[in-house]
Amino acid sequence: MLKKIITLLLLCISFPPAEAQKKDFEISKNLDIFNSIYKELDLYFVDSLNAQKTIRTGIDAILNSLDPYTVYYASDETKDLKLMITGKYAGIGSSIRYYKKADRVIIDEPYQGMPAANAGLKSGDILLAIDGKDLNKKGSQNTETYVSNISNQLRGDPGTTFILKVVRPGAKYPINFKITRKTIKMPAIPYYDLLDKNTGYIALSSFTEGCAQELKRAFIDLKERGAKSLVIDLRDNGGGSMSEAIDIISLFVPKGTEVLSTKGKTKSATATYKTTREPFDLNIPLAVLVNGSTASASEITSGALQDVDRAVIIGTRTYGKGLVQVPRELPYGGILKVTTSKYYIPIVRCIQAIDYACLIYTSPTPRH
Repeated sequence: MLKKIITLLLLCISFPPAEAQKKDFEISKNLDIFNSIYKELDLYFVDSLNAQKTIRTGIDAILNSLDPYTVYYASDETKDLKLMITGKYAGIGSSIRYYKKADRVIIDEPYQGMPAANAGLKSGDILLAIDGKDLNKKGSQNTETYVSNISNQLRGDPGTTFILKVVRPGAKYPINFKITRKTIKMPAIPYYDLLDKNTGYIALSSFTEGCAQELKRAFIDLKERGAKSLVIDLRDNGGGSMSEAIDIISLFVPKGTEVLSTKGKTKSATATYKTTREPFDLNIPLAVLVNGSTASASEITSGALQDVDRAVIIGTRTYGKGLVQVPRELPYGGILKVTTSKYYIPIVRCIQAIDYACLIYTSPTPRH
């Protein structure tokens, strides 16, 4: 009898459950089918295949069937992801926009002290060429894609130099500007001030690295100027770093307060988060402004402050993005930003508004 029991235990240890075996077989089978289809096409399709383009189409189709936040970045696209996380990029330090009359992109606002302004570029300059390569007119292209492509050409590694050819309204001939790219940090707080002698106002545009410290510095300045209440504006803030959101909440609630939990498939994706820092101000009255474009980390911040009775929320229904993304490194320098869990604010509210398991997307949310 003992021998039979030992044999059964060994069988249980040696072989995975039937369901796991079936799942592994299905994965292996379908990957083999995918690989075989590409090989057959490469051999017999009437035209030559571009491996990179064809496989990328397949990858995007897989990801589009999941949710719009799980995205693959090839090695030459990882700068876009780093910009989203850090708010830093190397470029000319100017906003650009499409100008319909010229059917081209123009300089919108050169930032003071940045390469564009230092080189002499002015608002309204029409971009013609970069290093002798013509920036063609938009024509029938999608406007957002057209502007994004030119924006990517203006960016590059810090310290690299290029010649930008523009035509200035009223000038007879085009002008060439030599510009050296510089690391530029997009401000998380574009504006803060006193609304009146007692009410401080801080507009937070993103949850990039260091934004909690930026908000704290702005808050200290407002308090020194007499602020006795505070308005935090999260309207049109699409979110960003979850840890920065927790750090901002930590400024206003007691240390050790539970403000967030996540639930996912793996153990590492399931966790409870508490404030770990000493608060800066537990008593100042808070109001948080939100709207339909307030999402992700913005909803963590506003929702947690509301749930622990620390702030009043003013505005319209928020976007409803309660999904957590984690970057995973891939071979050949690629990165997969994958949704690993859902998050819940203190009274166990999951603010995710859409069940993506029931939807199939035809195109991902554009990211620049």
